[in-house]
This record gives sequence, C-alpha cells and structure tokens, in this order.
Amino acid sequence: MNEKTGIITFKGNPMTLLGPELKVGDAAPDFAAVDNGLAVVTLSSYDGKVKILTTVPSLDTPVCDTETRRFNQEAASLPGEVVVLTVSLDLPFAQKRWCGAAGIDRVVTLSDYRERSFGLGYGVLIKELMLLARAVFVVDAANTIRYIQIVPETTGEPDYDAAIAVAKALL
Repeated sequence: MNEKTGIITFKGNPMTLLGPELKVGDAAPDFAAVDNGLAVVTLSSYDGKVKILTTVPSLDTPVCDTETRRFNQEAASLPGEVVVLTVSLDLPFAQKRWCGAAGIDRVVTLSDYRERSFGLGYGVLIKELMLLARAVFVVDAANTIRYIQIVPETTGEPDYDAAIAVAKALL
C-alpha cells in the first residue's frame, strides 16, 4: 500500500494518505460505495456523465456541511449531464438523515464504509484517522480525471469555482 506524506495536515498535524497519487489524465479508478438506500454504486453507474467527486471526513462537521451545501447549490445550476457525488465514511443511514435535515437534493452522498475502495483507489484515505481527506476530482464522461484538488489543510474548503469551471468546460 502506497503511503504519501507531506500532502495534507489535519488541524496543523501532518497526516499520511494511503493509496496511489493520481494525476490529471489518469483513468479514474473504479470503486464500490453504498448509497442512502444501501445499493452498491460504482464509477460505471455514472457512465456518460461528467462527475464531480468530492470526499469529506464527515458530513456531521461544520466544513463538510458547508462544502456539501455549496456543491448542492452549485449543482442546481448544472445540466443533467453533470452529477455531484460526495463520498465519506459516514454510514448510509447517517448520510440519509443529514441530507434530509440539510435539504440536500442535488448531491448524491455515498458511503465508503464497507471496503474503503474509493479512499484507497483515489489515494485519499487518511491512515491516522481512517477518514477520507477533503478532495475534489472532476472526471469526464469517458472516465478520465480532468481536475484534482487535495485540500492541504483538511479543515479548509476546496476551490469550488475551479472544479465547477472544469466540469462546465467538459460539456
């Protein structure tokens, strides 16, 4: 298992990321995550769509809450060929409850709790916390990675505008 250091911190403390270091132009790794209805979802579930894939440590924390609400708001202005998926290790039950309470209706939340295949495949599983780092990947309709941002300080927010601009440019 690849271990990467010097990429992120959590509250100022250096963390280790597990998995590969993906680059723009790489094929997006497949994954198996679970949706709010406990169905398994894979990358191919969204074939033909532009995918904004965001990862957050936990929806029940202030920055993750803010980020997911912002992407939900942005998604409302995006065409149907774009899907926004937010992946965390929160259980599907907690994700469903949180989405209902927060009014999230455009972002699809997925849980990586079973196999951590998203976190390990995309290189964003934090070894010390066993949570996902805050990151954004934009994947085109042919499943090629076109944008990557791994947020350096996990408690910081991503560059929403940059990710949205890349997704729109792929249409």
